Amino acid sequence: MSLILNILWLICGGLAMAFGWMFAALIMAITIIGLPWAPAAFRIALYTLLPFGNQVQDRPSGPVGFAGNIVWFIFAGWWLALGHVVCAFFLAITVIGLPFAWAHLKLARLSLAPVGTAIIPA
Repeated sequence: MSLILNILWLICGGLAMAFGWMFAALIMAITIIGLPWAPAAFRIALYTLLPFGNQVQDRPSGPVGFAGNIVWFIFAGWWLALGHVVCAFFLAITVIGLPFAWAHLKLARLSLAPVGTAIIPA
């Protein structure tokens, strides 16, 4: 079932947003300031490509993680979250798109504060 959902997900905006995450990860990888966030952004890009069958689990991150989330939000988080929200809005118009809209909203939340999360199989 998750294979079918993942294939439909790619059609319903998942592929475009995965490229957005990859672009953000590449930009971070070539800058010194963004280098610590690049591996996490690549990991989330993979999750954005195939979200069904995986889930996000929160981990305690402390004050360093909080500071990392603030830097992430300023440089990349807000526009990735905006992309997910826009995709969710257009998918929520149709009944068939509702599960995918919900997945985009979950990814929008992850886009705002990814430090302190882990992606695990469901």
